[in-house]
Amino acid sequence: MAYEMLVGLEVTDDHAYQTYRENMAPILKRYGGGFHYDFTVDQVLMSETHNPINRVFTIYFKDEQAKNDFFHDPEYLQIKAKYFESSVKATTIIASYNTDN
Repeated sequence: MAYEMLVGLEVTDDHAYQTYRENMAPILKRYGGGFHYDFTVDQVLMSETHNPINRVFTIYFKDEQAKNDFFHDPEYLQIKAKYFESSVKATTIIASYNTDN
């Protein structure tokens, strides 16, 4: 059963964040993952977090173990440290769930 997460971010550097996405995509694919939806957001009408959100996306994996393995992958962690940490101020996991996709 596939595993998916709905994520909200506060992206502060669009260029660095795009570089992060481009570099992590091949690693994500190795774990059976990808993105189904990706939005930039200019107004949040309701939120249960104090974190600002200007980007919302779904990220999926072949299963929950693949998600865990991906986020602990040493190559991914290097890319995250180089690009993500300087381009994203806040992360909010809105939901995570199993799917039939």
